[in-house]
Amino acid sequence: MHAELPLREEANKCDLHAEAKVSGTSSLRLMAVNKDDLSVLSAACQDGVCKPSDLVYEGRQRRFRIEFNRFRWEAGAESQKGANQRVRSVLSFEDVTGVKVRGLPAKPSDVVLSVLSLDWVDDDEPPGGEVRILFAGDGELVIAADCLDATLLDISEPWKTRNRPEHEDRG
Repeated sequence: MHAELPLREEANKCDLHAEAKVSGTSSLRLMAVNKDDLSVLSAACQDGVCKPSDLVYEGRQRRFRIEFNRFRWEAGAESQKGANQRVRSVLSFEDVTGVKVRGLPAKPSDVVLSVLSLDWVDDDEPPGGEVRILFAGDGELVIAADCLDATLLDISEPWKTRNRPEHEDRG
């Protein structure tokens, strides 16, 4: 059963439509308006980490956003040579009508959440539906929206990290 998420509501602290203030060509700016687009964002967000306080519902703006440290899978061969990188990113959803949670801390905590995947489920009458964000440990965030309108934006320069996420082969 899903419960209402007791997220903090904030004034528009992060204007996602402004140009990124990140120099160089290494920053991502991706948008998703359909399920296929969202699968690309899902791949880019996999293994991103955040704390519950990084989940923000801006009810008046009908926006939900997550600020997180994203693993730069797109760095490819460089990462395999030991130059693993993370970057601070914002994942934002517009036209949000509600947010529910299952299996995530109800109160602010220092628990680290790790993103596994993002998926879009159409309502009976599109274009509305739900974005389902799965976290490690079976946590789930369900974001109801009038339509799919998502943006992923890198907001910092990348930094090196020692650890590269690993996944079991289930084949």
